[in-house]
Amino acid sequence: MVFFLVRVLFVKQGEFKSQHIHDSEAMRERGINCVLDQDREMRNQNIISKR
Repeated sequence: MVFFLVRVLFVKQGEFKSQHIHDSEAMRERGINCVLDQDREMRNQNIISKR
């Protein structure tokens, strides 16, 4: 935790990198999505198939 704090305080524009799956290029390349995105896709598919 100390190293994270040092980065935030002393590095110009220091900030934490996003930990969200949808922000990770490696995860996107593997086709791995956030559970919220997967849920949204499934709901949209169910709505379309019921029409």
